[in-house]
This record gives sequence, C-alpha cells and structure tokens, in this order.
Amino acid sequence: MPDPDALRRLRDLCAGDGARLDLLEAALALSLLHGDPPPDLAPFRQHVAAMVADTADLVRRRGASVESLGEVIARSYAYRGDTESYDDLRNADLVHVVERRKGLPVALSILYLHVARGQGWEAEGLAFPGHFLIRVAIDGARHVVDPFHGGVERDAPHLRNLLRQVLGPEAELAPQHFDPVSDRDVLLRLENNVRLRLAKRDDWAGAAQSLERMLAIAPDRPELLFEAGEINARLDKHRAAIAAFDRFLALGGGDPALRRRAATLLQELRRRLN
Repeated sequence: MPDPDALRRLRDLCAGDGARLDLLEAALALSLLHGDPPPDLAPFRQHVAAMVADTADLVRRRGASVESLGEVIARSYAYRGDTESYDDLRNADLVHVVERRKGLPVALSILYLHVARGQGWEAEGLAFPGHFLIRVAIDGARHVVDPFHGGVERDAPHLRNLLRQVLGPEAELAPQHFDPVSDRDVLLRLENNVRLRLAKRDDWAGAAQSLERMLAIAPDRPELLFEAGEINARLDKHRAAIAAFDRFLALGGGDPALRRRAATLLQELRRRLN
C-alpha cells in the first residue's frame, strides 16, 4: 500500500494551478512512493544542488549560455539518455536516474529544468510530439534543448527531422509543437511512463497504484479518474472504483459516451455491494 504521508506530500507539492511547481521535490516524492524501502533523499538533493552550483560557477566564468547546462549535466556529471534499456522502469524514477546517470527524456528534463531555473532562467517543457524537449530563455533569447542527447541545442532542421521520425516524412514544424506544458503535465508524463509499462506487463495492481500517484498530481483530470475506475473494477476493488467514477461524473462535461459508460459501471458496482 502507498504511504499516505508520502501521497499527501505529493498532493501538497502539486497544489495550485500547476504551472510552476517544485519539480525536483515532486519527482523525488514520486520516487519515495516507488521505492520499497523508500530511499533517503538527502544525498540526491545534495547532488542536484552541486549541479546547480557548478553551473552557476561556469556562468560566472564564461557568461550566461544555454551550453552551460549540457557542459555540467551531460559532460561533467555524465547524464545521458538510456538508449539500451529504454523501457526499464528505473528510467522514470528520479532517484534511480541520479544513481544510474541515465533515464527517459522527461526524467532528464526535470534535472535540466531545475538547474536552469536555479540560474534564474525561464525554463519550461514543450509539447513537442514524441520526444520531450525543454525551452530555456536567457537574456531574451529562447533555446530549445534536448536533455536526452547531452543537452544539445536543437535548431529548426534538427527539430524537423525529429518531428518527421514521429509524424512521417511530410510533417512540418508548426506553432503548436512549441506550446509550453505546465509543470503538472511534466510530472504526469513522468509517472505515465511507469503506468504504461506496468499495464503492458499486465501488472494491473501496479498500474492502479501508478494512477493513484497521478491523481495525487492532478486530482481532477477526468481521463485519469475514468481509468482509475476501470482498473479498480478489474481488480474487484469496488469501493475505490465507485469513488473514482463518482468523482468523474461529478466533474461534468467530457465525452458523453464515457459518461454513459461510467454511469453504467457505477450502477453495476453499487449493485454488487448491496
């Protein structure tokens, strides 16, 4: 069972509008919920603080430059994307990412965002299809950075090639590919990597726990509530399923077909409890 105190901590960290959160602490809170036994987070906080300090020192010596991020994180601390074991669950757990110095694009991006913001730079995740990127603004200039590939800056030709790998050879860059995503959505994307891999293994109990973590990050996301209802019903956790479907319907709106499906399942679940 997940630690209720750790879940409460995650909820508290993700309160508010979610546009800007303490991404590092929230991702570490997720690691606490993944770990059994939970890790001591102090060394990991110290490690990331050292990267922030080393980047600040490099900026003082050479001037503000987005290349400082890759210089410190990828080259001095040897972080890289895990291309050999991409689907390893540890790649979406920040504690394991720090221990192994490799991970998924979104996990590495959390480190890059934290270090960039530690310099006072504006930094955000991007809604780029298929490959998580970040954007960093320094002295009015905006730079797209690829944390999975050594923190290199991506120009338009590189980005077009990345896009075509996902959407096909005729795809062209469009403004919506550079829409910022909220910090809440960065965390959801991180944990969703865990949920999808657990579901692929038919580990429905683990997927249900992952959804509980996602709902701690975003308690009013209808699609998460609906899926939590379905998975808990599959696991015969009727009360948890009823609570999820009740909340889903109470929010209103959404796909009418999903609402009809939720109402039908809710009726069946309540009948089983009586």
